[in-house]
Amino acid sequence: MIGYYVHHQGEGHRQRAAAIAAAYRGSMMLIGTGLGDRLNGIPCLDLPDDRLPHGQFDGRDGATRPSALHYAPLHHKGVRDRVALIAKWIADAQPDLMIVDVSVEVAMLARLASVPVVYVRLSGRRSDPPHRDVFGSAQALLAPFAEPLDDRATPGWVKQKTFYASGIVSAGDARSADPGRVLVVAGRGGEAADGARWAEAAAAVPDRQWRVIGPAIAPARIPDNLEFAGWVTGADAEIASAGVVIGAAGDGLVSAVLSHERPFICFPEPRAFDEQAIKAQRLAALDAAIVPAIWPEGNHWRLVIAAAERQPDRRPPALRVRDGAARVARWLEQCTQAPHALREARS
Repeated sequence: MIGYYVHHQGEGHRQRAAAIAAAYRGSMMLIGTGLGDRLNGIPCLDLPDDRLPHGQFDGRDGATRPSALHYAPLHHKGVRDRVALIAKWIADAQPDLMIVDVSVEVAMLARLASVPVVYVRLSGRRSDPPHRDVFGSAQALLAPFAEPLDDRATPGWVKQKTFYASGIVSAGDARSADPGRVLVVAGRGGEAADGARWAEAAAAVPDRQWRVIGPAIAPARIPDNLEFAGWVTGADAEIASAGVVIGAAGDGLVSAVLSHERPFICFPEPRAFDEQAIKAQRLAALDAAIVPAIWPEGNHWRLVIAAAERQPDRRPPALRVRDGAARVARWLEQCTQAPHALREARS
């Protein structure tokens, strides 16, 4: 039995967890807020929300907290109830392992409850005390990206504990791409995309069909070659069939683009620990994406798109991984052997 904590900021955490749970042959319980009916029958434990009244999760809790924690608001009923529910589930289910994607506090709670932890390590420079402590206390680390994309400044001991697995969410099925279609992917984790910018870009390249998926705000005037589709259920299939993909540097989108070998124009969004900035730097260094220093204007869009179209064949083979969920599932089966051995030795 594995428990899998799913953070509720951004869609990538849930998608990763669902893909891994579907590939895992043992029992897995997904634990998080707002999972509900979005898991296609995968068992889940719903937790109360731990966000402050303004409803945004930015890590600022307005309280003095221990240096080993990232988020610990005081007098918050949701936090108290979450801790109680997770602790009770651990006591009842006796899990062999807890995957935490991501929360230093939940990882430490599981460790205090005598459960080995696999901690999901995201991109960026995470050398602060909470990350150092959780990396050190975890049985292993899971990075949802290919090893060449890791920050060069990551300590060697952290890399040695890390299992690298890109292509977790992407189905990796081959599709015929439409070279005339430009797909813009706006994610849930960041602010809604500025639709006016995409309208200007589409107008500058009228011989391409532009489609924006995700929470983009459509402007009053939309060129005939531009469509705002909003949220879609088949984002992976749309990425697979796009001529060019434009989006941020989140792990889910980057993994899908690379597994489908699509041309990619990357605009990293501001994130804590420079998560997307570091990922974009590595993509550019590996010649795996076009990362414009400034926003393209007018005819510059044609040049940027043309440059992106020449890149996929030059990408390192290590970036072209399509079976990430299956690889993680097999690895987790190996990880659960240590707790069994320890339990049997002490029984």
